[in-house]
Amino acid sequence: MPERGHATAPSKDSSPAIPSPLTTAPPLTAARRTGLLVTFVLGGLTALPPLSMDMYLPALPTVTTALNSPAATVQLTLTACLAGMALGQLVIGPMSDKWGRRRPLLIGMVVYVLATAICAFAPTVELLIAFRLLQGLAGAAAIVIARAVVRDLYDGVEMARFFSTLMLISGVAPIIAPLIGGQVLRFADWRGVFVVLTVVGALLTLLVWRKLDETLPPERRQTGGVGAALRTMRGLFADRVFAGYTLAGGFAFASLFAYISASPFVVQEIYGASAQTFSLLFGVNSLGLIAVGQINGKLLVGRVSMDKVLGCGLAVITAASVALLLMTAGVFGEVGLFAICAGLFVLMSAIGLVLPNTNAQALMRAPHAAGSASALLGTSSFLVGAVASPLVGIAGEDTAVPMALVQATCSFLAVLCFVALCRPWRTSPPTAKATTTASSTAS
Repeated sequence: MPERGHATAPSKDSSPAIPSPLTTAPPLTAARRTGLLVTFVLGGLTALPPLSMDMYLPALPTVTTALNSPAATVQLTLTACLAGMALGQLVIGPMSDKWGRRRPLLIGMVVYVLATAICAFAPTVELLIAFRLLQGLAGAAAIVIARAVVRDLYDGVEMARFFSTLMLISGVAPIIAPLIGGQVLRFADWRGVFVVLTVVGALLTLLVWRKLDETLPPERRQTGGVGAALRTMRGLFADRVFAGYTLAGGFAFASLFAYISASPFVVQEIYGASAQTFSLLFGVNSLGLIAVGQINGKLLVGRVSMDKVLGCGLAVITAASVALLLMTAGVFGEVGLFAICAGLFVLMSAIGLVLPNTNAQALMRAPHAAGSASALLGTSSFLVGAVASPLVGIAGEDTAVPMALVQATCSFLAVLCFVALCRPWRTSPPTAKATTTASSTAS
């Protein structure tokens, strides 16, 4: 990989990694840094899951008609893909710690391409659901290994900066995916969406094969089977600080999921906006998240403590969600669409301060189990989000209160996890008990 100067040591504001010879990462070298093309490949890997989910959304009504299936059954094609992405990370993450990053990633990408191609020709909704599940399981390799590669290559503030860069690339995917899906449907039926995804997956697989080198050397790989992997994950969650960052990021991500699930209904059905207006507002909010993520990576990280930036982001998310709850509950009387959209914009944008820093801080706790740590980060976010999403419609179609209530609850829980478990004001080294736990886990 191209050289990019000297390694950057972990910043003093980061939570110290557990001082075990098996869990302390070797010094980063210039040869392990990434070039622009590899950055693009990693961004493409993190963008593949939202492309797989969101590009398919405009095709749902036509799938219902074409396969002569109820809408509720067709919705299971989304649930299956989401569940596959959540569960697949738990399998692929430990595999990448044992066998290296390239082999599990290439296998996952090849299976993803094959499963997506079969989805394009599925004759029944049952077969479509089954291969959407397989698509999600295989596509999980893209998410979990991309994060693990970043952990292999970077440390400290540099890792947080790189995650912000990935957010710039992958954050565009939710904006353009429905637009691409809609354009595909102008020239083809719903099967054409999966044809496009197959081509995208194949091109990305080729780039991974040609341009992404192995980043985990043999001497740093984990040994043992499934039992060892489970012990590693148990040890990671036994690390109070790792668990705090993971759960804080997961609950913040759940507030984002609540927005994605409820905003079409809130904006179009309750406030009467058109589909075009909703698309515009969705794009503006996504751009806000991307812009703040870049501010985090380019201006804040390295100048301000990551914990301070993270705490500020969580505070803004909490304040915005409480304001949304008060507005939707009628405390301020009748409020218009502009006020609701302003609250959603602030909440969405502040997530750009939270996710890169929770990912970086958590992964710095596990330099020798980055695959397993990345799996826990991803799975917890997807599972918490999957639980939060159905709750936004629990009170029916006449109120936006459930969306705001779910967001406020998730925001408070994120703050609670950050304060109670991470304890950012403490700078003392980990206790002997934590050291023992990590050492036994790594071995």
